[in-house]
Order: sequence, then structure tokens, then C-alpha cells
Amino acid sequence: MIAAVDAQNLVDALGLGAVYALMAVGIGLVFGVLRLVNFAYGQLVMAGAFAIAYASRAGWPTWAAILACFGVVIGLSLVMEALVFRPLRTQSPAVMLVATFAVSFLLQSIALLVVLKVQGQLGVPASAVARLSRAVSVGGVEVRKVTIVSLVVAAAALVLLALLLGRTTVGLQMRAAATDFTTARLLGVSADRVIALAVLLAGVIAAAVAVLLTARTPYVQSDFALRDTIIVLVGVVVGGLDRLWTATLGGFVIGFASGVINGALPTDKSVYLPTALFTLVILVLLLRPAGLFARGGASAVERV
Repeated sequence: MIAAVDAQNLVDALGLGAVYALMAVGIGLVFGVLRLVNFAYGQLVMAGAFAIAYASRAGWPTWAAILACFGVVIGLSLVMEALVFRPLRTQSPAVMLVATFAVSFLLQSIALLVVLKVQGQLGVPASAVARLSRAVSVGGVEVRKVTIVSLVVAAAALVLLALLLGRTTVGLQMRAAATDFTTARLLGVSADRVIALAVLLAGVIAAAVAVLLTARTPYVQSDFALRDTIIVLVGVVVGGLDRLWTATLGGFVIGFASGVINGALPTDKSVYLPTALFTLVILVLLLRPAGLFARGGASAVERV
């Protein structure tokens, strides 16, 4: 039997949708410039979560743990771009896609080995951001602080990104590169600069997602954020991969739907969540193959 969807469930679903929207922005930025679906994006989030967990284990304050998370994720993003994306930039999309799979499994395996060796167990608790999971009462509804922070961070990130892409020279270069990379380079756009900026911004967003997801689930394992990444990738496709805003909306919608369905299902039936979710995805793609928010019959010109 399906449980009733109440205000509490809707609020929690909004928070999850905001986190997934942020992940979709990070994935969409890299795809817009490189035409690459980065399957290792979830492992960047995992690395940030582990940074928070080990900072918590060392007794660091919350602000230091969050800074460590941002440092690790941004550094790893730039290393990935320099060692993997840049050398393979001229190769086919299939080669780069396989490379991201390889990086994803490599990082996941390293994390598993480190945790087993250091902890002797499968995961590490992350208490530094535990205070974000505390709830406050708003109109009789218990709202976790992480839900409020997720909504604020997602809105701020989207506004700042819109200003960057629409009001700055480097933003214009990113949009030009996303539309036609070859022509943009002929007009003087620096490929290395544009790609590095896109990867850097995606890394900053991945670090923010790591903080938010760790607050929601303060126990970090080697497969941390893996399921979330798969769901967000599906949401990006459902929303429309060709434009950043449609991908973001797709990420939000699938996160919100996941939260609502999970809240509506009884506890002993929660294992059916993926079945219900992906059934809806299949129906959407059958009806709107180009994406739920794609313009009907129009080709995508602006991809960022």
C-alpha cells in the first residue's frame, strides 16, 4: 500500500532535488565543453566525502573539514584534467568515455583499499558536518538544516553561473566553445583555458555536493555517491543533455521524484524505488526522446 505524501516528504524531496540539480550542473558543464559524460564525477564527490570523514577522525573543526573537502576535490579535478582529459582530447568520444570509467573504478578501488587498510572496515563516519543534519521546525514541519542549505547553495550556484556565462568574457568563450569548439579556437579562444575553467567549476560544485551528501549520509564508503551519480546522469538525459538548464532541471526533477516516491513507499517496499523511478524514466523517454524540457523540433544551438 502506498503511503500518503505529506509536507515533510515534499520538503525532504526538495532538498534532494536541489543536491541532484547541483550534480547535474557539474556534469553538464564538462559535457558542454568537452562533449564528455564524466562517469568519474561521483568519485570526485566520494573523495571530498572521505576528506571530511578523515578530517572528522582527526578532530578538525567543521570549517577546516569543509576546506579540506574543497581542496581535495578541486585538486583531483585539475589532476584528472591534466593527466586524462587533456592527452585524450583529440581522441574519439568513446575513448574518453572509457577513460572516465577507468578513472572511476580506479578511484573507487583506491578508496576501498585505503579504508580497509586504515580502518579495517568498509566505511568511515563523518561527524564534522553532522550539525547540518539537525532539524528545525518550520510551520510544524521538521526541516533539516541540510535541506535549507541545499536549496540556498543550489540557487546561488545557478545565479552565479548564469552571471558568469552571460556577463563575462570567459563565460562567452565557454558558450562559444560549447556551440562549436573548432570555430571558437579559430577565433582565438584558448582551449586549455576554457576546459580548465569548466573542470574547475565542476570540481567546486562536486565539493559542495560532497558536503551536502555527507551531511545527509554521514558514513562514507567507497561506493559513496555512486548510486546518486547514476540517477543524476539519467536525470540529465531525461531533462535534455544538450543544454545546461535542461540538464539541471532534469537533475532536480529526478531527485524530487526519487524523494517523493521513496517517502510514499512503505519502509519494507523501499527496495522497489529504483524500479518505480526508472519505469517513469522509460515512459518519459518514449514520449520525449530529446528530453523532457527540450524544445520540440528545434535543434540545440546553445549548450551552456
